[in-house]
Amino acid sequence: MEQIIPLLSDPLEQSSGCLKTETITVFIADHPVVRYGVSATIGRDSDIEVVGESSDGWQAISEIQRLQPDIVLLELDLPFPTGMDVLKRISYVSPDSAVIIFTNLTKEDHMLGALQAGAKGYILKNIEVSDFTSAIRTVHSGEVFISPTMASKLVGNFLNRERADRAPDSYQRLSAREREVFSLLADGMNNQSIAEHLSVSPYTVQTYRQRIMRKLDLHSGTELLRYAFRKGLVSLEA
Repeated sequence: MEQIIPLLSDPLEQSSGCLKTETITVFIADHPVVRYGVSATIGRDSDIEVVGESSDGWQAISEIQRLQPDIVLLELDLPFPTGMDVLKRISYVSPDSAVIIFTNLTKEDHMLGALQAGAKGYILKNIEVSDFTSAIRTVHSGEVFISPTMASKLVGNFLNRERADRAPDSYQRLSAREREVFSLLADGMNNQSIAEHLSVSPYTVQTYRQRIMRKLDLHSGTELLRYAFRKGLVSLEA
């Protein structure tokens, strides 16, 4: 009887006796000296590959659109267009690319603003090498990664504000509909998207938004996200 020998889908995968490991492609949008160091660090890992890099925002957007990398390492402190502008555009030109902010900016507002704009990670440039590659793999797997320093700072600030909350019951003043709109805003939806979701007009959503901001004494989208996190109404998980 003829013996049937099962074949792997790719004969090359048999050369080492095991399946090939998926390579994580990375694009670096940062200053030249940083890109050099990051490329050298990533080069030590066989499953992570730098496929492109740039220190110019417009060029970065163009190359990301062309390359469609798995991960984008992005510095917020870029010249025009800023890193935040680049971050917002990536969701349109390469929606499957996960963005990790790689920066020295340590203010909570920077981190929360980036996460609200779609970033899936926020790490500082003093991060340990092992944590750096772990961040890339974690975000590639669909989870959120926050630099240990920033996570500790966020929790500390959360606890401090919780103790000094000037209006602990202010959320209870919101109507059921206002809470629903609040939740959608905290999830990053804009007025038009919320209007379509609730089958109301954008003007109605704007009215709810104004009431919410007034009742909670908030003045920006970043403050709204911070309030939602402080109250446990939203998490940093993907």
